[in-house]
Parts: sequence; C-alpha cells; structure tokens
Amino acid sequence: MEEERINTEKIEKTEKKVKIDIDRYRAKEGEKISLKKFPTNCDMDVDKEYVKTVSMTAALEELSLYQAKLYAQNTYGLIIVLQAMDAAGKDGTIKHVFSHLDPNGVHVVSFKQPTTEEKDHDYMWRINKALPRRGNIGIFNRSHYEDVVVTRVHDLIENDKIPKDLVNKNIWKTRYRQIRDWERYLAENGFHIIKIFLHVSKDEQRDRLAERILNKKKNWKFSIADINERRFWDRYQDLYSEMIEETSTEKAPWYIVPADNKWFTRYVVSQIVLKAMKDIAPKFPEMSKEIKDQLEEFKKLIESGNIGMIEEMQDVMKGGNK
Repeated sequence: MEEERINTEKIEKTEKKVKIDIDRYRAKEGEKISLKKFPTNCDMDVDKEYVKTVSMTAALEELSLYQAKLYAQNTYGLIIVLQAMDAAGKDGTIKHVFSHLDPNGVHVVSFKQPTTEEKDHDYMWRINKALPRRGNIGIFNRSHYEDVVVTRVHDLIENDKIPKDLVNKNIWKTRYRQIRDWERYLAENGFHIIKIFLHVSKDEQRDRLAERILNKKKNWKFSIADINERRFWDRYQDLYSEMIEETSTEKAPWYIVPADNKWFTRYVVSQIVLKAMKDIAPKFPEMSKEIKDQLEEFKKLIESGNIGMIEEMQDVMKGGNK
C-alpha cells in the first residue's frame, strides 16, 4: 500500500509539470548559430500563473530530491554555466531556481573582472579553483567564456601578460579548442556540464536598465558600465553566436533560453537542470546489512516507547562495533 501511495504521488507531481521540449533550445554540435534566430520571449501557449505556482513548485521539489541523491552518492558533480548580456536575469535565475536546494551541496561563484593575482596565471586558473566537489552543484555566474567574448569586445588581450608571440590571428580558435578539451576532460571524470545563455532582447534590456534607474529599490543594481556595454550590443551578439557555435558539444551543450519573461526563463532552466540530473541518475547509497539490522533494532526501540531508548541504542551500536 505504501509503495502504491508513493507511486501515485509521483504521477500526480509529474502531471502538474508543464512539459517543455528543451531540446529545441539546445545548440546542436556543429550547427551554425545566429542568436537572431532564437526566441527571446516565451514561445509556448502556457498559463503564466499555473507555471509559476504549480509547475515550478513541482519542478523544484523534484530537483531537491535529485540534489539530495547527488550529494549522498558523492560520485558525480554538476557544473552549470550562466552567461548573458547585462540585466538578462542571471542573479534572479540563481535565486529562484537554486536557493531551494541544500546550500551544503551548492556553490555559486560570480566571476568579475580578473584581479592582479588572476592575471598572473592562465585564464582558466581561477575557473579551476572554483570547480565543485563530487556530489555538489557548481553554478558559474559568468565564466571562462568571458575570455573569448568580453576580452575580444574591448581588446583586453593586449593588456594580458600572455607572451606576445602567442597573440596571433588564431588565438581565439585556440581558446575555443582549449575550452572544448577542458570541458571534455571534466565530463570524462564524472563532472557533467550544462551551459545556459539567457537570451534577452535589446528592448527588454533597455526597460530593465531603466527600471534600475527609476525604481529606488533597484538603484543598487545600477552600474554605468551596463549602459556603456549596451553600445556594443551587435558585437556581443555576434561573438556570443560564434562562442556557442564553437563550444556546444554533446558532453557540454549550450542552451539558448528565452529571457524576456522571467517566470518562463526560470522554469525552462529548472527543466534543463532536471534533465542533466536524470542523465546522471544519482542514487542513495545502498546500506550495508549491518546498518540495516541496526536500523531495525532502533525502530523496535522507538515503537516500544522505552524510556531508556537512547541508552539501549548505544548498547546496540557498541554490540555492532565489536
């Protein structure tokens, strides 16, 4: 009866979720990519309130269960890369999708402008330092991809300490190859990688930046750098398209997620992460026969209501450790 009840609950929760074919947001390996061809708005006929209040809740519960299994198994790791234009919703996505998980097993790293120490190393040094442990989820708010996009937009490579003879016309192709090799290496060592580009429209970005100026509660988010970067919109779109095209692989795919509707963005991201978790298929570790026998003894003590229950538990443990 108990097993039937659990299965019924699983079916009910599954039915609550709005089904999304996330594969249509995935950049296929070897495919020519132009961000202009990908939607920035919700491209499904779904009820907003139902997704926010019902489907998203069910998705987060399922995600929490998978994370518990991932953490307990302590074998695989998951790396989630978030890249986007300014004001596309990276922080909000992290808050609404991942804040419900056990913080012991989730590590968020935001990569800002490289420090002096970081510039004294190769561009992947700070990324390697931030990799999650086995059993954990690592979320990168911006990432190593800054070094093939922002660095190019502003010609920052000229100010790096990389040997000048290595700065040639092939340097970006070289970096793409290095990144593909590095991500394949991690995947082959049990660390799954999913990369998500939050695809916001130029009009929506304008409105969000304006909101940061006009709304006092959001003034803290405002940065003049965001306004300046907007001048390079077309260049960023071209480079992000190239970046995704060059580095989306079977082992480390890119997903181009519509970002104009925050509620839809967050739900799509939850489904992408769930798919990655299902691919990993983590399981709670199997208990040894000794531990199972001890649990049975503890259950009997608890059900009996014995006042000396704790002491008897200790006796059982001592007996099992002889």
